[in-house]
Amino acid sequence: MASSRKNRQLYIDAEAHSTLALVQEGLISPVDGLMSEDEAIEVDKSKMYKGVPYPFAFILAPSGKRNEEVLKTAKRGEVLELVSGGVAIGELTVESTYDIDKEQRVICIYGTADPSHPNVKDTMSRLGNIAVNGKYTVEYPLISTNLKKVQKLIEHQNAKEISGFMITANPLNRAQERMIRQALDKSDMLILFLLKPFKSGGLRFDIRYEAIMSFIENFLPANRVVVVPLENTYIFSGYNELVLDALVAKNFGCTRLIVGKNHAGLGLYYDENRLNSIFDASEAIKLDVSTVDQYVYCNLCRTLVSSSICPHGQHHHIHYHSPSIMKLIKAGIMPPSVLVRREVSASILSTLFPDRFENLQELYDSLIPNDGIMEEHSEEDFYIKLMGMYQTTSLT
Repeated sequence: MASSRKNRQLYIDAEAHSTLALVQEGLISPVDGLMSEDEAIEVDKSKMYKGVPYPFAFILAPSGKRNEEVLKTAKRGEVLELVSGGVAIGELTVESTYDIDKEQRVICIYGTADPSHPNVKDTMSRLGNIAVNGKYTVEYPLISTNLKKVQKLIEHQNAKEISGFMITANPLNRAQERMIRQALDKSDMLILFLLKPFKSGGLRFDIRYEAIMSFIENFLPANRVVVVPLENTYIFSGYNELVLDALVAKNFGCTRLIVGKNHAGLGLYYDENRLNSIFDASEAIKLDVSTVDQYVYCNLCRTLVSSSICPHGQHHHIHYHSPSIMKLIKAGIMPPSVLVRREVSASILSTLFPDRFENLQELYDSLIPNDGIMEEHSEEDFYIKLMGMYQTTSLT
């Protein structure tokens, strides 16, 4: 969007831009816009909006001296240009402005204002002292394009039972594969919401996306699975995460949201002296929330099993601990295929360590069996074949 320069500007960051777009596209419905001061106070108190659970007020209060000067003097009906990353991305017509309590805001989101909390300090720095309410429009093709793609696929498949599954795939491991298959087995269609955080801390999104797409295309009925990048903004943090996940899944067309039994958001919490859980919220959202077991590999059962029904002790279990698997990958080591499918490991390592081997073709021809035909091979091919050799058991 070209800058008009005739309107004053409000500067927002990428997270605020993404969150505004989510609401604009109806993905956190019934929330359909920025809230007034009265609405914000009521939502923060009741944790409800238009009869549906909603954990905290949806507001825009960008930080920065320039923004505060603009909002202090903004008049009703004034059109403000929204700018993100130095680019004009939309407009907002001011209805009202009002002061906010930043500390109370982060307590609503995270349940605490303790600066030692990993997200509190960052969110406090992003918040200004004044919120603005009014109609807005923003450009954000990623969200609108994915929404249309999903709606088209649902219609094409005539899908009735549609499951949603939030996943980081950092990296995609065998336990997650089992959960995906289990979810697909009970659904006409599966939407995998691949979380795309704004802060780096693991594998790049493109690497995780390519790995999960490779798994889908080679090992699942690909016409029944769709991957949706879901930018994991700060509003999805804290103990209210699952309520917002459920709203997004519902508005994408899901009839069910599937979560792991070890998900932190399944815990009970008190609200207005009443004990609540995500299952209470799901009734009002009209979305079935179901859980899947935590899987481990048992070296006596010799297969993936539910940790709740395996009769053998934990000392026989291999756990799918993503940070530990990532340590192997970052060191350039292929995780055992019992942890990560070799095709997934090969895809990740060949991207993280490009041109790792000198004279790859010579190395491949020296170590890997072939059909006697000269062929060029990629590093990804080499990793896959190498893992196959690790799994050879005829000499034991």
